[in-house]
Amino acid sequence: MRQQKYLYLMSVPFLLLVLVFNYIPIWGWTMAFQKFRLGRSFFEQEWVGFANFIEIFADPLFYKVLRNTLAMSIMGLIGGFTIPVIFAVSINEVKNGPFKKAIQTISYLPHFVSWVVVAGIFYKILSVDGGVVNDVLVKLGFINQPIQFMAKGKLFWWIVTIADLWKEMGWNSIIFIASISAISPELYDAAKVDGCGRFKQIWHITLPGIRSVITVLLILSIGNLIRIGFEKQMLLANSLVYDYSEVLDLYALKYGLGLNRFSFGTAIGMVSSLVSVGLLLTANGLFKRYSDESVM
Repeated sequence: MRQQKYLYLMSVPFLLLVLVFNYIPIWGWTMAFQKFRLGRSFFEQEWVGFANFIEIFADPLFYKVLRNTLAMSIMGLIGGFTIPVIFAVSINEVKNGPFKKAIQTISYLPHFVSWVVVAGIFYKILSVDGGVVNDVLVKLGFINQPIQFMAKGKLFWWIVTIADLWKEMGWNSIIFIASISAISPELYDAAKVDGCGRFKQIWHITLPGIRSVITVLLILSIGNLIRIGFEKQMLLANSLVYDYSEVLDLYALKYGLGLNRFSFGTAIGMVSSLVSVGLLLTANGLFKRYSDESVM
């Protein structure tokens, strides 16, 4: 510790940042056990025990919202994790430098586009009036008349997943591309001498070389499985797909903060956080047991 004292001192501001913004606010969880009223001090609040949690688990809408959240989370995890890895490996195989940089730059750009704009783009391309997707499907003979994609609840999960994948694929691939670039070129040269083709090099060198990064990010992604936000669901949804678009964060926003039921909203957030911690610990334990890889 004496030899690395300056490194420890450099980490102090970041530790304070985490403490102030991530741990001290946990004190607010006490609100979940109160019937919180604005204008009253902490000691003047009415304590109601687990009444808010009982109300949550007794509400049939909660289970529908939980279903939607888990469904979109799992679909997003499968598509939003595997596709960036495949994209990163594919980019690594491109030997034309300028073309490679151009593809990377283009793939990163959607990340910086607002979800408001993305929602507008998808509404336009899926429209029944001049939408690109419907026009192509009709001209190719797959359908006789345009499909109202945005009005079909069963398609909503797929639309959200595809929109999120289009927006974040390039950005999520950055860390995989960086990890691949750290693999020694000598390994590839040795593999070529042994007669390995490109696919064998990918399977035996590239993927094993980034296995640790893939495992750590996968564990962290599983930990955040239930915390998917609400922006894309709120912007892409409409009254016709309500049963498929509501997620936990929207549920907390509408029936908690929206109705000035701050304790109820806090209880929903607390349930979501505890489930996330449980998923993280479970995923970490399973990976540690079967692959000797973990994040803690």
